[in-house]
Amino acid sequence: MGTTLHFYKYQGTGNDFVMVDDRANQFDATNHQRVRHLCDRRRGIGADGLILLRQHAEYDFEMVYFNADGHLGSMCGNGGRCTVAFARQLGVIESDTRFLAIDGPHEARVAADGTVHLRMQDVRGQQEIDNYGVFLNTGSPHLVCFQPAGSLSGLDVVTKGRTLRNGDLFREKGTNVNFVEVPATPDQPWPVRTYERGVEDETLSCGTGVTAVALAASRHGAASPVRLRTPGGELQVAFEAQPDGSFTNVYLSGPATFVFEGTI
Repeated sequence: MGTTLHFYKYQGTGNDFVMVDDRANQFDATNHQRVRHLCDRRRGIGADGLILLRQHAEYDFEMVYFNADGHLGSMCGNGGRCTVAFARQLGVIESDTRFLAIDGPHEARVAADGTVHLRMQDVRGQQEIDNYGVFLNTGSPHLVCFQPAGSLSGLDVVTKGRTLRNGDLFREKGTNVNFVEVPATPDQPWPVRTYERGVEDETLSCGTGVTAVALAASRHGAASPVRLRTPGGELQVAFEAQPDGSFTNVYLSGPATFVFEGTI
């Protein structure tokens, strides 16, 4: 599977990643089989994705994200927060940073308690899709499906999510699918479960997914900042809603935790 690799493992509300310090630019990003093997939970390290931290002339660092299927992915919010924490562990940054990801530049800050506040890209708007939900792009494409109260815990997220992800509306590129319950009052945490393309399974948390849910929840009375409860923990999304339906100053905040490091 290639040369020996030193790696780090991080997780953000249960969304876990193999992190590689690739500032020497030695990792073969075209070796999809190796990435897939490293992310395999039975034969490799096990993760929802793999992230390379690389040098960049104009930014503190560059984040290169791969889905667990071995291929380059779109923006990963929890992965971005974990990469910021990883950069701090390596001494690349202190507390504030500006870095490059596949969807463009991002700013982030690591608070004293370890919470990582990551600025996401502005979101142009939302598309209401009859009988399905709300579609929007938060660096990755997301369908947000509002569910009846009390139904989320028993929902077959994998079957329903896979059906929607591969449906006629999204067949060309696919989409991530988020299922959310409207809480009794909008200031309570919004329960969310997500089916992620690329992982092709439910994950414990999805950063771009909860960001999409928070923005879509503004239709149901949610005001910034919105708290969201995933199976892996709680995240917060702050934003400014604009008159034209777009969203600016979007921030995803939550923990990013070092788990272990090793060599494989």
